[in-house]
Amino acid sequence: MEKSCTGGCVVLKSHTVFYKQVFFSLSPLPSLPENKILVAQRPLLIVANKTATLICNYTYNGTGKEFRASLHKGTDSAVEVCFISWNTTKTSSNSNKEFNCQGIHDKDKVIFNLWNMSANQTDIYFCKIEAMYPPPYVYNEKSNGTVIHVKETQEPQSAILLWIMVAVTGVFAFYSTLITGVFINYWQKSKKSMYHQSDYMNMTPRHPPYPKNKGYPSYAPTRDYTAYRSWQP
Repeated sequence: MEKSCTGGCVVLKSHTVFYKQVFFSLSPLPSLPENKILVAQRPLLIVANKTATLICNYTYNGTGKEFRASLHKGTDSAVEVCFISWNTTKTSSNSNKEFNCQGIHDKDKVIFNLWNMSANQTDIYFCKIEAMYPPPYVYNEKSNGTVIHVKETQEPQSAILLWIMVAVTGVFAFYSTLITGVFINYWQKSKKSMYHQSDYMNMTPRHPPYPKNKGYPSYAPTRDYTAYRSWQP
């Protein structure tokens, strides 16, 4: 069926309906909220005292109410170090037996505390945030990660060894001084005793070792001095 229009054009009514359908099908659809998680980590973390704190900042614009956050070690994230899960009422956390790790959720970030780290645990670590419930299940794309560099701790051992050597040397010096003082004191007393003995010699005659006989003098018989008198005619 034809229909006249201004300008001398002729348009079929059926074509007009088709054009209207095509026009409405090409109009933009209403925008829907995007269910996505983004994670940001610092690139490097230097550990000098065996303790590290790794902060995973994240943004989420979905409707999830139950979440799980985990820390993974290695370029392929093969080792799960520890994880924390939470919802509106409770929080739970668990750690790999080869690590000392604890996760803490705080608003839009998850904090992983690691302690007693060793140098062989130096590696790159990735944060993973998951919206578990309600559906749809989503998790963040792999971030650039954080390189945790654990330094060797030989300096404290050297300091302890130095203090042990100082203590042993101090004890040895103390006992050496004590022994020297005792020896000098003994030597001075011995010298003083010898000096007094030379000034005050005991002049009392000593008794012979054999037993005394009655009727005889205790030490020596009295001499008869008449024999020594000068002879007179």
